[in-house]
Amino acid sequence: MTQKLHHHVFILGIILFFSACKTVAVLPTNKPIKNVDIAALVSKTKAKYPKIDKLRSRIRATYDDGKRKQQLIIQLRLENKKKVWLSATMIIPIAKLMITPEGISFYEKFQKNYFEGDFDIINIPLNSSFSYIDVENLLLGKPFANPSEGRWKQISNPQYYILLPQGKRLGITPTLFYDPTSFLLKEQRLLIPGTSRTLTIKYLNHSRINGETLPQNIEISLFDGKNFQRLHIEFTRTDFPNALNFPFEIPQGYSKIKL
Repeated sequence: MTQKLHHHVFILGIILFFSACKTVAVLPTNKPIKNVDIAALVSKTKAKYPKIDKLRSRIRATYDDGKRKQQLIIQLRLENKKKVWLSATMIIPIAKLMITPEGISFYEKFQKNYFEGDFDIINIPLNSSFSYIDVENLLLGKPFANPSEGRWKQISNPQYYILLPQGKRLGITPTLFYDPTSFLLKEQRLLIPGTSRTLTIKYLNHSRINGETLPQNIEISLFDGKNFQRLHIEFTRTDFPNALNFPFEIPQGYSKIKL
């Protein structure tokens, strides 16, 4: 083999090697690709995550347990990785809630009660290990579990890319549903450990605001095998202000709620 031919073979080998090492591109399709490259899919879905510092929105929240239906108007303010502030009204202000990485505080005016504590108020009833970042992820349309960590497999489905984690995991394990055209998270379904209860979060549609894609309607449901509890959240008037305040002070004379 001549020196020139050796050189061409060497260059070809380098090209083939680096081509083989590239992540396979996943393109938008009407139907999911079977045996999709999961790393490439996850990369596409992460590119859709909203990149925001501060968010403000008005929320119309409707609770329905099959026996009663109640609607609230909620003002939401969020500062990325720092705090989520909610103020609920039914004609008049009735409650405020502050969530930070350190814990949860809220008070409600009807019973004049308040709570200050950690995430056990959520995690003990659900036998879970939710943290502050999970609250943000829920509101911003991100998965509770990072699909780029650990082993995941694809579940065959004609409508969605469905990813399920593999191996032994502690706590709640989510099943993730992604749209094959937009690569947006459409649903995450969680089986509560040690129970027959299933927590489902559906992202019914999204809106494009100042270049960022955010959930516009979220449906959160808890099913215990017999009874349904459902919370529907509709975001309106969403914007990204440069500055926000988070007024929160528990009134004097309120009784503390204990777990």
